[in-house]
Amino acid sequence: MVVLDVFTLVVALAALGCAVLALRTVRAGVRREGPDALPEDVLGLRQEVAALRAEGRDALRHLAAVRYDAFGDMGGHLSWSVALLDDGGNGVVLTSIHGRSEARTYAKSVSAWRCDQQLSPEETEAIEAARP
Repeated sequence: MVVLDVFTLVVALAALGCAVLALRTVRAGVRREGPDALPEDVLGLRQEVAALRAEGRDALRHLAAVRYDAFGDMGGHLSWSVALLDDGGNGVVLTSIHGRSEARTYAKSVSAWRCDQQLSPEETEAIEAARP
């Protein structure tokens, strides 16, 4: 009976040793710097997401279009102004004035939600509509 108890104790100690080794192997991939310790690949993904967000600030994400009649005798709202801006309000406002015999298109650069050139009321409306 004593032999059986000793054998059971040896098996239990061996199982405990295997569990400790397995735990060390699992923890090897985890940073041990506080309660929010995460695997290295998760930290790398966080850095990638932060880099993508930084790149996205320069994307022309704020868009707005205004359609209107530039001339009283024309109908159909064929003239338009569209603002294409990034998070900082930098980009361009495009305008197309449609007349009976021609259409003219203008582009004005916008910096920090402002333009150095004089804006029409419709261009100003497009920029304000694009602002978050």
